[in-house]
Amino acid sequence: MNPPHKQSAVLVVGAGVAGMQAALDLADMGVKVYLLDRAPVIGGAVAQLERTFPEGQSSSCEVGAMVDAVSHHPNIELITNADLQGIDGEQGSFDIAVKKRAFRVTEKCDGCGACYQVCPVKPYNTYNEGLALRCAIDHQNYSFLPLIYNIEKETPACQETCPVHIDIRRYVGLIAEGKFLEALEVIRERNPLPSICGRVCHHPCEGMCNRGQQDEPIAIEKLKRFAVDYEMNLRRQGLLPKPSPPKKPTKEKVAIVGAGPAGLTCGHDLAKLGYEVTIFEKESVPGGMLYLCIPEYRLPRDVIEYDVDSIRDLGVDIRLGTPIGKDLTLDDLRKQGYKAIFMGIGAHKGLKLRVPGEDEFEGFIDCIEFLKRVNLGDKIKPGKRVIVIGGGNSAIDSARVALRLGCEEVYILYRRSRKEMPANEWEIEEAEHEGVQIHYLAAPVKILGKNGRVAGMECTKMELGKLDASGRRRPIPIKGSEFTIEADVIIPAISQQPDISFLSEGHGLEISRWDSFVIDERTMQTNLPDVFAGGDAVTGPATVIEAIAAGHRAAAGIDHYLRAR
Repeated sequence: MNPPHKQSAVLVVGAGVAGMQAALDLADMGVKVYLLDRAPVIGGAVAQLERTFPEGQSSSCEVGAMVDAVSHHPNIELITNADLQGIDGEQGSFDIAVKKRAFRVTEKCDGCGACYQVCPVKPYNTYNEGLALRCAIDHQNYSFLPLIYNIEKETPACQETCPVHIDIRRYVGLIAEGKFLEALEVIRERNPLPSICGRVCHHPCEGMCNRGQQDEPIAIEKLKRFAVDYEMNLRRQGLLPKPSPPKKPTKEKVAIVGAGPAGLTCGHDLAKLGYEVTIFEKESVPGGMLYLCIPEYRLPRDVIEYDVDSIRDLGVDIRLGTPIGKDLTLDDLRKQGYKAIFMGIGAHKGLKLRVPGEDEFEGFIDCIEFLKRVNLGDKIKPGKRVIVIGGGNSAIDSARVALRLGCEEVYILYRRSRKEMPANEWEIEEAEHEGVQIHYLAAPVKILGKNGRVAGMECTKMELGKLDASGRRRPIPIKGSEFTIEADVIIPAISQQPDISFLSEGHGLEISRWDSFVIDERTMQTNLPDVFAGGDAVTGPATVIEAIAAGHRAAAGIDHYLRAR
C-alpha cells in the first residue's frame, strides 16, 4: 500500500492499545496524527487493568513501551481529557469539533497526594467500574506512566441516577438564587414535560441525594414543579409572553405514531433540530397513558395540555383522532414524504389472569380500559364491591378511582409482600389511608359468578420461595389456604403489552414474543432502517421519565440516520 501524502492528518479516537498502534503505524508513514481520548492519560482498558497482570509479565511492559513511543513521537499530537463533539465535511476534508476539559492540577503539583486524602467529594469511580467511590481528584497512577492528579468536575449522584440526566444541582442552585425561569430553562434542556414530571415522576434522583445522608433528600421533584408552576402562573396572568415561533423547518419530514411521553419528547427534539414533525394519535386527547390512565387528582389535565402546548409551539403538528392502521398505513406515510417513523404506541393491552371464569361473567374489566373510561368522562360507579388484582401503580390508581366513584368496598390482591410491591410507596400509603384493603401474599384461583355476573373470587394464600428471574422471591401457593372474597366487579392490573393489531400483514417489523418492537438499544432503530421505536412499546410498562429518555435517544438516532442518508 502506498503511504498517504505527508501533509495528510488523521484523527484517531481512543487511545487504547488499538488506537495507539494505529497512531504509531500512521506516524511512522509520515502522517500527522491527532490521538484523542476522554481520559487524562492514554492506555485505555489495558492501562486500567495493568495491575491485574502478574508482576513482570510482558503485556504490561509492552503497553508501557507503546505509551512511551506514542508520547514522544514527533508526528503524534495527544489530545487527552477531551470529548469528540461532532464531525462535518466529507471524505478527505473533515472538520472535527473537540471539547477539551482543562486540567485543574498541572505544573505545580508535586504528587504528594494530600489533596486526594482530604477531598470530601465522592463521585462514581469509573476506574474500578463503581466498586467503590473516589474523590474529585482524578488520581491516575499507572506503573508505566507519570503520577497524575487532576481535579475533575464530578457528576452528582442525583444526575447520574436521572434517566434523562437533568443538571439537577444547577437548577436547584438557580431556584435558591431566585432565578426561577432560568432554572426552568435548565430543566427543559433535558425534560420537555416538566409540569407532568413535577407531579408524577417516581424521582429516583431523590433516593441518591447526598443530603439524605445528613437529614433528608432535597425535594427535587417538587422544586421542578415549583419552577414550572411559577412560569405557568405568569403566563395565565399575561405577565409572560409565549416564546417566539421557531424558524420554518428546512429538513426532512418525520412521522411519530403515538402522542405519549416518548413520542412527544422525540417530536420536541426533532423540531428543535429543524425537522418537520407530525405526531399521529388515535385517541381524542394527547399524552397517551398520561391522560388516559393517570387519574386527574394526581395529574390535572390542564397541566398535561400546558406541556403539550409548549411542544406544539415548536411547530410540531399533533393530529388527534388519527389512528395508523387500515386507512393510514406506514407505507402511506412513506408515500406522503415522511423519511423516518417513530413508533411510540405505548403498552395499552392488558394481560389476562388465565384463571377459570375470566371470560364468562359480566363485571370483569381490565384496569387500562377502566381508567380510560373514567378519564374520558364516564364517571358511573362500576359496582359496590371491587377487587383489583396486581401491585403496580395502575392497580393503586384503579382502586383509588373506584373509591372516588362511590364503590363501598375496594380490595387489592397482591401475590407478594408489601416489600416487593412495585407501586410507589407513597401511593400505597395514600390508598391504605383512603380505605383500600390490601391483601398481601394472596392470588386468584377462580372467578365466581351468579346469573351471568361476577359474584366474587376464590383466592389462595401464598408464601415466598427462592428468587426468580425478576430478582424477587417467587410466590408459591399454600395448599389448603383457599378463601373467598365477595365482589361484583373484578379489575385485573397485572401488566400490559403493546397492541400491535393495527400493523398490516407483511409489515416486516421484528416483533418480540411480548408483542414489543425489537430495536438497536443505542439508536432505537428497528430492523427496518426508517422505522424507530421506544418507550413502553419496547420495554413494556415503565415510568414517564424512562419514556422521555427513550424519546431523546430515538430523536438522536433518527437525526443520525437522516444525516447519513
